[in-house]
Amino acid sequence: IVDENTSMGFPYRIPVRSSSLPLFSDAMPAPTQLFFPLIRNCELSRIYGTACYCHHKHLCCSSSYIPQSRLRYTPHPAYATFCRPKESWWQYTQGRRYASTPQKFYLTPPQVNSILKANEYSFKVPEFDGKNVSSILGFDSNQLPANAPIEDRRSAATCLQTRGMLLGVFDGHAGCACSQAVSERLFYYIAVSLLPHETLLEIENAVESGRALLPILQWHKHPNDYFSKEASKLYFNSLRTYWQELIDLNTGESTDIDVKEALINAFKRLDNDISLEAQVGDPNSFLNYLVLRVAFSGATACVAHVDGVDLHVANTGDSRAMLGVQEEDGSWSAVTLSNDHNAQNERELERLKLEHPKSEAKSVVKQDRLLGLLMPFRAFGDVKFKWSIDLQKRVIESGPDQLNDNEYTKFIPPNYHTPPYLTAEPEVTYHRLRPQDKFLVLATDGLWETMHRQDVVRIVGEYLTGMHHQQPIAVGGYKVTLGQMHGLLTERRTKMSSVFEDQNAATHLIRHAVGNNEFGTVDHERLSKMLSLPEELARMYRDDITIIVVQFNSHVVGAYQNRE
Repeated sequence: IVDENTSMGFPYRIPVRSSSLPLFSDAMPAPTQLFFPLIRNCELSRIYGTACYCHHKHLCCSSSYIPQSRLRYTPHPAYATFCRPKESWWQYTQGRRYASTPQKFYLTPPQVNSILKANEYSFKVPEFDGKNVSSILGFDSNQLPANAPIEDRRSAATCLQTRGMLLGVFDGHAGCACSQAVSERLFYYIAVSLLPHETLLEIENAVESGRALLPILQWHKHPNDYFSKEASKLYFNSLRTYWQELIDLNTGESTDIDVKEALINAFKRLDNDISLEAQVGDPNSFLNYLVLRVAFSGATACVAHVDGVDLHVANTGDSRAMLGVQEEDGSWSAVTLSNDHNAQNERELERLKLEHPKSEAKSVVKQDRLLGLLMPFRAFGDVKFKWSIDLQKRVIESGPDQLNDNEYTKFIPPNYHTPPYLTAEPEVTYHRLRPQDKFLVLATDGLWETMHRQDVVRIVGEYLTGMHHQQPIAVGGYKVTLGQMHGLLTERRTKMSSVFEDQNAATHLIRHAVGNNEFGTVDHERLSKMLSLPEELARMYRDDITIIVVQFNSHVVGAYQNRE
């Protein structure tokens, strides 16, 4: 339901709850609403008839459910039927007697742009006396849903009581409740962790006396990036308890703040508060249900803190931070500033095995998933992998009926002997910015599953600079006719002008991630097909994609170096 509240300046969306929705769903607007009228009245089969090319060759549309390789959380056989569509695609279309003759249907370029740009946001750091004194020029961000509602979130804010800017992407699983909560709360925990003792005392005294609080963060938000007003008091009380403990622990003797330690403490404390709030509950039935949804769902987080030339990246899970570096010859190279916490990381596998008895060496990770179920090895929430069995049962039995009747929450993971198996502690990477470091890309795994890091950096670099290095066209072993080669060369010739179709670097990157063909160029026909896929199919082809592109100020970064 959309209520056009003109006094707010943008559509105010009222959440709708239905008994047919899964426990962890949440009302969140999706760009698919923009073209929903296009795919009703039998248009669904026309779209499907043209959607025959799949970027992931190992996936096929004939599958009756989403392949496990595309799910961040794999349902256990005991309750897998709760996670599968009731019908296969063939049954779905035949049962509804859609048109059986394939007909071509494409979104027009304006329709494609409306979908791609629905969630884009840009921020430029303001200048002082005609000069930008920040090491950040600004940032672009965007999101493209695959899940309905989207489970990804993003956040960006300027620290007002300390220096620097915080930017982050959050990838939810088992619903969007946890990623929503983390996107609202984590930056406050980080900002408080970075505050000096005197400022913490001043804030606490203001709360005690009822005076106005000093603003801690200036948020940079898209209208769709909402905050939960109902939970604001609960969240504030938990945050206040945290800063009170920091005041008690810090006597004020030391003035140095360790950014790495502050980031780690903030991540761990927020995850602990999420767990504690779910255990304690709330007299308000809505809040009680909310805190349980947050705790039983999960989210990964990749956060960057930029202060002058000091760049810290704190990562929990499998989102990534990638630095775009421009070499002397103008070419681009990618520098990875985060490590994926999954089965492809040998150090993570070793860490997990060391934290549990040798008898669990073969069961703690099965089929590249934690306990055979969860892809990321670090995450917020996910108390099913952290609480004891007794605690889980006690909370579920005393919780609302919606929780007690849900098969997911009642299920205990197999080989669950020595919890916790999951942690939210981040891995923090430090990098000192150099003039050749031009931008930073923060993105959820929906991007990295579809594009190589070097292609990501090259596409963003060429977009930001407007320069395209003419490299030999690689056809990758495909048989290409003379006419096809002529078409590729013609397309490349017009590439310089077409890049300015997007005014947002994140949008431009999403366009490539979804629309690139086998030759690495955007194919409008493919882009139209991928964006036209109904919700039942979209998740089979890709994940939610959330991107933040941060552009650095090379002149300011160079000035830092010259001073030293």
